Amino acid sequence: MEKIISVEGFEVLDSRSNPTVAVRVTLSDKSQGLAFAPSGASTGEFEAYEKRDGDKNRYLGKGVKEAVESVNGEIARELLRLSCSEQRAVDNLLIKLDGTPNKSRLGANAILAVSLAVAKANAKSLKIPLYRYLGGIVGKEMPRPMMNILNGGAHATNNIDIQEFMIIPSKSSSFREGLRKCSEIYHTLGKILKEKGMSTGVGDEGGFAPNLNSDEEAIEIIVEAINKAGYSTDEIKIALDIASSEWYKDGAYFLPKRKVKKTADELISYYEELLDKYPIVSIEDGVAEDDWNGWQALTSRLGREVQLVGDDLFVTNTARLKKGIAEKSANAILIKPNQIGSLSETLDVIALAHKNGYKTVISHRSGETEDTFIADLAVAVNSGQIKTGAPARSERVAKYNRLLLIEKDLYK
Repeated sequence: MEKIISVEGFEVLDSRSNPTVAVRVTLSDKSQGLAFAPSGASTGEFEAYEKRDGDKNRYLGKGVKEAVESVNGEIARELLRLSCSEQRAVDNLLIKLDGTPNKSRLGANAILAVSLAVAKANAKSLKIPLYRYLGGIVGKEMPRPMMNILNGGAHATNNIDIQEFMIIPSKSSSFREGLRKCSEIYHTLGKILKEKGMSTGVGDEGGFAPNLNSDEEAIEIIVEAINKAGYSTDEIKIALDIASSEWYKDGAYFLPKRKVKKTADELISYYEELLDKYPIVSIEDGVAEDDWNGWQALTSRLGREVQLVGDDLFVTNTARLKKGIAEKSANAILIKPNQIGSLSETLDVIALAHKNGYKTVISHRSGETEDTFIADLAVAVNSGQIKTGAPARSERVAKYNRLLLIEKDLYK
């Protein structure tokens, strides 16, 4: 039974050049785990607290020096010489040490990085892949990529209100083949935009971010790219992340880039029109995190025909998911470990979702790093779906490449 002999925190940069927390844990057999905390731009109100310094003289106030000091100070003192064989005991100790409901004292970014680093070190010590450590022999299903190929909303500076336009291959494809198809469509989309004289610059998650006449035009261009790449909409479907919490104010939805105001019922009717016209199989955050009546209406009207994913609604939190289950709101949940702040709590949410028939989608954040933890997590829990951006920008591609290696290991 190996002991933790070193816990080291570092201030490093994420994909938006903002500081984040990295942690390296070393065990008594010299096994090491290195983990990074990601950061979101479009964040839910009920997420665990991401601690930043607020010192305008360092990184414009976004430094994480205090969170790192907590890792190197009181967290390290508590964990040194502790056995790391029981992940939940480590995570419970971290949660108790923080002592707040939302991890605001030490910071969820500090706690999560430690939690994930311990898991990685333990997997190294046991000489097994991380996905096997997390999921045992049961974890073996490769996820389908929900690939973000066109950005809007808070992830881009263009005039598109919907935040993410994604493509997802059919279940018949292997991960490798599905990734290849999506990558070809991504490149084809870039060529189409260039031919039309539109920008081929990319947003935070690697998707193209052109100015278009409407959000619907974005879907039409994606369908065109699917067809021009040699595929049909039977093989490749479309998923949307609306991120409507960004629009919600005083009980209504104000689309800031289009200057349009809608009620929840009008939004739902708009989604119905889109479903009738386009091969859309998933809608994320179709209504806002505080609009429970809207979620019930959305699920009642569309829940039998499309995946309705709660991100801001659930924020990877068991209490909010339980409420959603009781109120029949959504039928799927987005899983972002930094929303809750520890590995054990993340696994608890996934187990609760699967037990109640909710699908899960493992997800990156817009502020990402080279850490590939979520790739192993998706396989370990048999999620079947992963969001990790476009096949561009190395912090996104790293997750895809890790999944390619896992698939090779699983199907030798």
